[in-house]
Amino acid sequence: MKQLQKFYPHFLAIFGFILISLLYFYPVLQGKKIYQSDIVQYTGMAKEQNDFRAEFDTEPFWTNAAFGGMPTYQLGANYPNDFIGKLDDALRFLPRPADYLFLYFLGFYGLLLVFRVDPLKAFFGALAFGFSTYLIIILGVGHNAKAHAIAYMPLVVAGFILVFKRRYLHGGLLTMLATALEINANHFQMTYYLLILLLVLAVYFLYKLVQENELKSLPKIAGTFVVAVLLALGANASGLMATKEYSDFSMRGKSELTFNPDGSKNTETASMSKDYITEYSYGVGESLNLIAPRLYGGGNSEKLGTDSHVYNYMLSYGANETEAQTFTENYAPTYWGDQPIVAAPAYIGAIVFFLCVLALFHDKRKIKYAFLAGAIISLLLSWGKNFSALTDFFIDYVPMYDKFRAVSSIQVILELCIPVLAIMGLQSFFKNSENQKKSLLYTAATSIGLVVLIFICKGAFSFSGALDGQIADMLSQGQDKTFGQGFIDALKEDRMDLFKTDLLRSGFFMVVTFGLLWFYLKGKLAQTTAVIVIGIFMVGDLFFIDKNYVSNDGKQFRSAREIDQPFEPTDADNQILKDNSVFRVYEIQGRLQGRTSYFHKSVGGYSAVRPRRYEQLFEYHIDRQLNDLGKIIDPQTMTLKKSIPIMNALNIKYLLLQTNDGESVAVTNPFINGNAWFVSELKTVNSADEEMKVLGKIDTKNVATVSGTEEGKLALPARFAKDSLATLKLEEHLPNTIKYTSNNTQDGFAVFSENFYNGWKATIDGKEVDIHRVDYVLRGLVIPKGKHTIEFTFEPQVVKTGSTIALVSSILMILAIVGVVYFEQKGKKAA
Repeated sequence: MKQLQKFYPHFLAIFGFILISLLYFYPVLQGKKIYQSDIVQYTGMAKEQNDFRAEFDTEPFWTNAAFGGMPTYQLGANYPNDFIGKLDDALRFLPRPADYLFLYFLGFYGLLLVFRVDPLKAFFGALAFGFSTYLIIILGVGHNAKAHAIAYMPLVVAGFILVFKRRYLHGGLLTMLATALEINANHFQMTYYLLILLLVLAVYFLYKLVQENELKSLPKIAGTFVVAVLLALGANASGLMATKEYSDFSMRGKSELTFNPDGSKNTETASMSKDYITEYSYGVGESLNLIAPRLYGGGNSEKLGTDSHVYNYMLSYGANETEAQTFTENYAPTYWGDQPIVAAPAYIGAIVFFLCVLALFHDKRKIKYAFLAGAIISLLLSWGKNFSALTDFFIDYVPMYDKFRAVSSIQVILELCIPVLAIMGLQSFFKNSENQKKSLLYTAATSIGLVVLIFICKGAFSFSGALDGQIADMLSQGQDKTFGQGFIDALKEDRMDLFKTDLLRSGFFMVVTFGLLWFYLKGKLAQTTAVIVIGIFMVGDLFFIDKNYVSNDGKQFRSAREIDQPFEPTDADNQILKDNSVFRVYEIQGRLQGRTSYFHKSVGGYSAVRPRRYEQLFEYHIDRQLNDLGKIIDPQTMTLKKSIPIMNALNIKYLLLQTNDGESVAVTNPFINGNAWFVSELKTVNSADEEMKVLGKIDTKNVATVSGTEEGKLALPARFAKDSLATLKLEEHLPNTIKYTSNNTQDGFAVFSENFYNGWKATIDGKEVDIHRVDYVLRGLVIPKGKHTIEFTFEPQVVKTGSTIALVSSILMILAIVGVVYFEQKGKKAA
């Protein structure tokens, strides 16, 4: 019973986390679901695989609904023997998104316990971490995989620290399980950033080992990490191996083309262009948002009240009160930082910052410098193109750094490190009575002094956004030419008001915290009371900022049916759905979204890891040839008047267009090659450059390109006899199985309008044959004369091998856990 009593505070904390997670997102208790823009797109992308899974009770691992066909490895594929996934499901038992908020709390609470923080302080520290504005806003927009990976970061750090503290059994087990869960979350960018923090911590601990003359323990520490990490990797082998295989095929792989779509030389050496990687770069001055949320205007669309300058300006130009209020509540582009789109500021909390500074002055543990270094490195790298010397070095020389974009998101490391330091500061202030007053005064002078300094220097800020000129021009259309500029002037006044208001707000919270700790020093406030009041203010500060961006209103939470079925077919969709043949659809104005994939086999989709070669065909040829649609569409019949051979080869039978009044119309392409066809000539090319250029000139119905670098050894004939009566009939078309029958009087070469990928196998009458990559992205087969049955099946060997490794690793993990429990109990009995 006494043993259980030790755990009561932790049980209460966990119960509190569950309750707060559900109350914060209370509409989930009414059966509603959160509207997440990214998840809506994912729903469209994943519909075909989910329908197939439900009908056949098996996993396809391929979808034909997006980008002409791609693996589902990054679309929520379910791998065999994924026992870590089942453990993760058990931990995420709450309805979404309360499950991720609970994981935030739980993981950070575990990390703070490693620092021997008492449950009450750890409880409030976990809430402060979980309610950090960035962590909430990513739940609002649907970056679920990112949130998932962030939630397990603290536990990985906790296990890492325990091992270096020579608590090998507990540290090793925690590292093993937390790392396995982290990898299983499947957001490798966040995991990569976590590795940077772990490297910083490793440098600190190695320095400490040298200082304490304890290098003899290094082999044991390294061995523990090796075993833990190998088992964690092994348990996730299927996903890791599949992702590695697909990486080179996707946009994250290095382009083989040495020229750009405009013909200029491609000088990029990174997997992605530096401009693309650093498009979302945090502004240097914008970093002050960390301590005062709307110094740079907040988000791209902020709510301004009826006392705002914009509201009064709208009234002065003839708008009535309702119109002016509607405008200020729904369209106020107050953000004026460096990033193209910002949903909300990355605010860590004024009190969190104050307590972090307190840790730097008062906490005697040197590990604080490791977390400070992690926070600073994270901040510097988040500046991206605004600190190009460091960013370019990482892109050019640090392995895999060029695989990830949106460098501003590395601030998640800062958002982990600063709250750790904050609770260290709170803990040490009450635990170490030496120089408490001095530390508190220094902290107040530094943090509150910074707020005052920024306020005094407000004249150094321009309050002008990069898009202000475009906004002014857009608003001036049909108005007095001065209207747009007048609006921007009013907007700048509101930006300055937000700047001053939030600085005063943060200053207030810092003063309150200083006052509470000062009263404690004077004996006028008990420690527990001080901690609770500071905790309430700390969490309340973040809570009310978060609610500005993720609320429980009808816009954010909707009925389950509306979320599960987010798209309604248009008349054009219904027209296309009447066609029962197999073809592809190109929605020109919305190719990079998931709506089309929800209804059709699309050549577009919503994915940051879309197939690279397929994407290039649109960039280099198709989109350029569709530049002037008015000249190539017959408005009477709504059909194409001009044949576009590459589009024909991709079996794009319908184009979806938006008219000026917002209606969707379907345009038929009568020139498509169909699902498969025989060609009379194979044109050998010796490079990707040559193939891309040749594709713009050939008739894909009769000629196919084939790479001599890949296929030369097969000695394919240059020409094939083409029988005009030969047939290739599609019999079955499922995500992972495609069947044809052929009839030809001569040996022939057939091109299939399906994406080439190494996981596919082809058989002719049951005998496996080679698949050739033709026309840059498609599949080709040599088919002998006569009648034959041709079958393509997607049976990725990488999944079979990975699932076997995952099974063995999971068994070893279970044995390791049982072994540790057994020897621990045996040791207790012996004692």
